[in-house]
Amino acid sequence: MKKKWIESAGKRSLALLSGYFIKWVVLGSLVGLMTGSASAFFLYSLDYVTSLRLGNPWLLYLLPLGGAAVSFLYYKFGKSSAKGNNLILEQIHGGTESIPLRMAPLVLIGTLITHLFGGSAGREGTAVQMGGSLSEWLGKLIRVTPADRKILLICGISGGFGSIFGTPLAGTLFGLEVLAIGLVSHQALLPAFAASMVGNLTATSLWGVSHLHYPIGDIPALGFMVIMKVVFASLLFGLTSRLFSELTHSLKRWYGYVFHNPMVKSAAGGVIIIGLVYLLGTRDYLGLGIPLIEAAFAGEVSPFAFLGKIIFTSLTLGAGFQGGEVTPLFAIGATLGSALSEWIGLHAPFLAALGFIAVFCGATNTPIACFIMGIELFGGEGAVYMFMACVISYLFSGHSGIYTSQLIGTSKHPQLSYPPGTSLAGSKAFNQRKDNKKTSE
Repeated sequence: MKKKWIESAGKRSLALLSGYFIKWVVLGSLVGLMTGSASAFFLYSLDYVTSLRLGNPWLLYLLPLGGAAVSFLYYKFGKSSAKGNNLILEQIHGGTESIPLRMAPLVLIGTLITHLFGGSAGREGTAVQMGGSLSEWLGKLIRVTPADRKILLICGISGGFGSIFGTPLAGTLFGLEVLAIGLVSHQALLPAFAASMVGNLTATSLWGVSHLHYPIGDIPALGFMVIMKVVFASLLFGLTSRLFSELTHSLKRWYGYVFHNPMVKSAAGGVIIIGLVYLLGTRDYLGLGIPLIEAAFAGEVSPFAFLGKIIFTSLTLGAGFQGGEVTPLFAIGATLGSALSEWIGLHAPFLAALGFIAVFCGATNTPIACFIMGIELFGGEGAVYMFMACVISYLFSGHSGIYTSQLIGTSKHPQLSYPPGTSLAGSKAFNQRKDNKKTSE
């Protein structure tokens, strides 16, 4: 009797798991097909508008007008779409707002306008938001449950990330890890992998997208002095990512305080960017920052190039222009690593590669995803150093990050505790209340 019950339970379990497997491979693949196609269209369009900007330098003077146009679109049609990536994270955490399908065309148009006229921004935010809105649309179409909706949204994040950078494994982990610091939901592991893998294959094999790769160069042998140098550099990477996050959020508040009208705010941001271009006498910090990354791996960047990219990107995003933060973070990390190379005596491409992933890691609080990205982009030979860089940067970036709706699932230090459900935005208010209480005592 007992044996029959066990056999029956085993067959039932196998049937349930098989059904789950088929269901999420199909749904994840559908999300991947949509996000991969959207990313391919976006990347081709981005290359086109970037070439237009480079061939027509006068377009920079239209940046204030372009910023005002983007803000008008969001003011008129955006509604909750203006929250960007944070809206998607909030819905995965149990929010009840709908992610509108119009988020996809809005962020696509907004990002292309930003890059056409010279704003300093990235592309990851665009891919993730397109992925989130498309997966939400799919969920409504097939009427998924609230629990399945969360998994579909994670698929949208993973599919968008994996297809935009050509890193399917990092895309999988990013969609799982970005939700909450210190927590990873394995329930969505299979769906996220299916979405990221199919998204990448769709972009590359179906639509012919090619992704940039950079040579890491000679990797030093493990030794005490080399480890100490990598630890020191990684600490700086973490502090730099923290600087970028805090500056971007502060500038968003400052712009909003000074300019109450969103169109005027973005136009003013465009004027500031133009002024900085002529003050510094360079356009190196406009756009994605790909030339900066290439120069960093060649060891041909100025010592303060990373700081220039931080300022330009923070000013651009703070003013309300659309785009992501990740590719500029790649540029910031790579240029900082390259600048440190001569000072601490390690090869420029090696430190540029570590900075590439570590600054991104500190700003997004996703150490495993960034470590995997390093292996996908640079190979596994320097895996020990890449893991060190990600872990140390993650720690020293503190409870800061570019996504204010990211939850603090597990604090980075046992003496820094937060109530359950606290977000990065909420952590600052919590710390402020504690400081006020200590002051009153």
